[in-house]
Amino acid sequence: MAAYAPARYIDLHALHPVPASLLNRGEDDEPKTMLLGGAVRAMVSSQAWKRPIRLEVEEQLDEHAVRTRRLPLLVAEALCEAGWPQDLAAYAGAQVARSANREGLKTETDQGGITSALLYMPRDVVAEMADLCQEHRTALEEARIQEAAAADKPKNSRKKKEESGPAVLPTRTVATLIRRRTATINMFGRMLAELADAQVDGAVQMAHAFSVHQSDPQPDYFTAVEDWPAAGVAGSAHLQTSFFTSGILYRYATVNLTELVRNLGGDEKQALNLLALFTEAFIETMPRAKKTSTAPHTLPHLIAYAVRDRRPVSYAAAFEKPVKHAHGGGHTLPAVNALSQHAGALNRLIGHRRRIAHGYATFQETPLDHLGTTHASFEELTDALTKAAAQPTPSRAAA
Repeated sequence: MAAYAPARYIDLHALHPVPASLLNRGEDDEPKTMLLGGAVRAMVSSQAWKRPIRLEVEEQLDEHAVRTRRLPLLVAEALCEAGWPQDLAAYAGAQVARSANREGLKTETDQGGITSALLYMPRDVVAEMADLCQEHRTALEEARIQEAAAADKPKNSRKKKEESGPAVLPTRTVATLIRRRTATINMFGRMLAELADAQVDGAVQMAHAFSVHQSDPQPDYFTAVEDWPAAGVAGSAHLQTSFFTSGILYRYATVNLTELVRNLGGDEKQALNLLALFTEAFIETMPRAKKTSTAPHTLPHLIAYAVRDRRPVSYAAAFEKPVKHAHGGGHTLPAVNALSQHAGALNRLIGHRRRIAHGYATFQETPLDHLGTTHASFEELTDALTKAAAQPTPSRAAA
């Protein structure tokens, strides 16, 4: 019987100062907020930060994934560009969805035949689907002629058949293309219930970021001036009030390295490479909303990590009580102290047996008591946590 090996998690914590910004807004077009500890906090949803991280990792790997419901339409467009008649190209694109499995992927006919479910797949699948249609062009042409002839016959003389017609393209090949993965699909997971074996359990978990102190949305009244006003007319052509937030955000993510290795078919080297790329992107990326008008391009004041077995541990509870600003102003140092003290309390409560390593890097020069090894730079921190993540789980006796 194989020895039990607990899951390996790499926790990442950030204290990130953000100036006046609108990184993430709700349906009312105002900054997202949350109520925690009786105080309103600025909030940035995990999705808003996860997307730029994913795009950065894809850029580094030059391996891109897309989310789309327009696969049938995109294949049709590619075929039209290759010289196919528009009606045949549209039929072939529809066959991509029809041939994905026995029943076919559900589509929205009133929206041009887009798929009902959002597909998440490698970007080059569209070109490969178009190539597959090229290989089976004769079969597609014949099937389209037969369906057109059947549609012209009286209803009582038609054979009973499925509403969408039979699949023309090879189902196994179409399904294999849609099920293909990229590195980021293996990292962040994929949900597609309509296609067997297409679902991927994500190895990365990200929490909503929130301000460690109270941070109410603040109004920003602005105008746009008419540069060519009519004679005798003065004033602005556009008046509006937008809102922004500012403050120190606590951000948290964890990578299930065991799950990532499993998603990669056992490739531990690639899993560690992706862990390093994810860490770098977690540190350096920012959501892109309102970047032109706010330019909130800051870096975290502090990054801390912990490599753990069995389960991840967030430090969010350190900020259930809103941080008060220091004497003379500033929330940064009180936030750092709150994080360190909370980590120390957790270390005392849960012990060290399941923690393989921990450390931090920060602008602050004063050493911190409970966050582990001090690293001089974010680059050094990334190398250290990647190396620690590869260490074997110590035996209970050794621990």
